[in-house]
Amino acid sequence: MILLTGFEPFGGESFNPSWPAAQLAAEALSDAGYPAQAVLLPVEFGTAADVLAAATAQARARGSLDLVLAVGQAGGTEQLALERVAVNIDDARIPDNAGRSPIDVPVAANGPAAYFATLPVKACLAALTDAGIPARVSQTAGTFVCNHVFYALMHQLSTLPGTRGGFIHVPYAPEQASGTGTPSMPVAQMARGLEIVARTALATTGDIALGAGATH
Repeated sequence: MILLTGFEPFGGESFNPSWPAAQLAAEALSDAGYPAQAVLLPVEFGTAADVLAAATAQARARGSLDLVLAVGQAGGTEQLALERVAVNIDDARIPDNAGRSPIDVPVAANGPAAYFATLPVKACLAALTDAGIPARVSQTAGTFVCNHVFYALMHQLSTLPGTRGGFIHVPYAPEQASGTGTPSMPVAQMARGLEIVARTALATTGDIALGAGATH
């Protein structure tokens, strides 16, 4: 079983492409014989992690949960961002959808400083590149609700052997960027990328050595 999550709109937006992309990817994976489910998360500290934990528990109760891919929006780029590191901090620059703005608060009071994604991020990057989908490895998922969910996911999975997980940021959709000159990507292409990541993760137990680091 594969679980994909997307977010509701936030920050004054009326659309968040992470949700339809997760839905389309789940449908494509299920049609291809990889049972998958998409779950919508609120853009709210705490509540989003609770909804994710409940969905993960329900999926495991129904059988084996192999993979969790959490997806969020990060405008300003034309690439899928394969997030490598989740950090144990909430530091909101803007309020979440419940009006909360935590500053320098840990996601998990007794958790480690950070977790690495357990996806084969380099193998996923290579597979996306081969498919012609712009992608990169990212070393930070920020400190807003996306990172909150990413850290909460990895904290939960650290006690659940056999389930791997990670976080992917998607760009704006074209309708969000229309007339602004901001880079974007069609939702269908995002969904295809998520499908490729899921398939690659299921087929790859380790990772490959591929230069994809950052100088700053």
